[in-house]
Amino acid sequence: MPRLASSSKTRVAAVSMIASASMAAIKFVVGVAIGSLALISEALHSSVDLVATIVTWFVVRFSDRPADDEHHYGHGKIESLSALGVIAMLYVLAGGIVVQAYAHLREGAPVPTLSAIPFVVLVVDIAVNFWRARALHRTALDTRSQALEADALHFASDVLGSIAVIIGLTLSGLGYAWGDAGAAIGVAILISVLGLRLGRATIETLLDRAPEGAAERAKAAIRALPGIVDIERLRVRMVGPRHFVDVIAEVPRTYPIDRIDAIKQQAQNAVSAALGDADLTFTAIPVARDNESIRERIMVIARNSGLAIHHVTVHDLGEKLTVSIDLEVDGEMALVDAHAIAHRLEHDIRNEFGADVEVDTHIEPLEPELPLGTDAVPARIDAIRTTLSGFTAGGAIHDIHNVRVRDTDAGEIVNFHCRAAPSMSVARVHEQVDEIERALRRAFPSVKRVISHAEPARGS
Repeated sequence: MPRLASSSKTRVAAVSMIASASMAAIKFVVGVAIGSLALISEALHSSVDLVATIVTWFVVRFSDRPADDEHHYGHGKIESLSALGVIAMLYVLAGGIVVQAYAHLREGAPVPTLSAIPFVVLVVDIAVNFWRARALHRTALDTRSQALEADALHFASDVLGSIAVIIGLTLSGLGYAWGDAGAAIGVAILISVLGLRLGRATIETLLDRAPEGAAERAKAAIRALPGIVDIERLRVRMVGPRHFVDVIAEVPRTYPIDRIDAIKQQAQNAVSAALGDADLTFTAIPVARDNESIRERIMVIARNSGLAIHHVTVHDLGEKLTVSIDLEVDGEMALVDAHAIAHRLEHDIRNEFGADVEVDTHIEPLEPELPLGTDAVPARIDAIRTTLSGFTAGGAIHDIHNVRVRDTDAGEIVNFHCRAAPSMSVARVHEQVDEIERALRRAFPSVKRVISHAEPARGS
């Protein structure tokens, strides 16, 4: 898409350059031939437009270059600088026209020689400039190019300037000697007013003024995302056609890192959809929500310390809380070091909930991440499968399947799937499966760990 926009901007700038050169030359020759200051002034105006268009042609090719080591936000602001330069040239021209028109009025310059030729040239000029102004303005809006917008403004001013020259020549033909000089002054005033309008917008861009309504649209797009608690700060600025958005957003502190990363990507997509070409810098601030449970707050405390905990149980005894936690540490760690870790965790929990909280921590060895192991022989798998099926015969847990047995340095690891009634509670299923696992370890002392997966029974 950026490549297409760059090609479009370059193409319309090149066509504008040809149009400016042709019409400026024709108006200047005719203006000198008939002695019309207004027509010569309009030709000079078009000449400035030609210079501006040439500058624009080079600028739009440079401004679409991607960001590099020296220009982290790209090269888009060169369009704003070029627009200011063109505006300055227009004001110099407007001043010169006013000075020359005043001299003509004071000294009584001769009335231009009138014929159909200057009127035909001006009508053609109006048609060409009106067509080019519309095309440039449309492309400027599509690509958010201030350089093309400045060029479109020049062609629009040429249209109005040509109309002013026609009026001035008509007045001169009707016997009003001041008509031609008055039309020239009208051209100068028109140039000044239109230049002021573009200059204000360009300066606002260079001063990083937020585009009208952009911040509100970006905030609405981000706030609509699930997981966004609030927006603490949002800033928007334009560099060329691109919006650079800097947002600090609050997210639940219970979210894992990968969930927050997904929110960042969703925010980028949402802002791009709302503003078009956008580059988002997203800073996530973890915050506690009002509906956080005690268990979630304890998990956050452990995660902030880089600790692995599970089986967190909390009881409210009215006057105080009791908390029980299973803490996993390296199995080779000395007890004194493991106890120090557990003590710090208990201290952090009491800081969160109060000194009278009763905390008990069960320390257990952390399972190795990648234990070495091999599949057991088929006879061993069959023996364990048969034993499991015997434990579940006629019970609430049934249909033992997908049994796997692996031999590791620490002992055998058994995985199996089973089924239970769909309406059976999770607590009841867990209780039944625990009994089966304990029975299997008694039957096979070499079994180190049993992992079961319960599924709802089919057709129930």
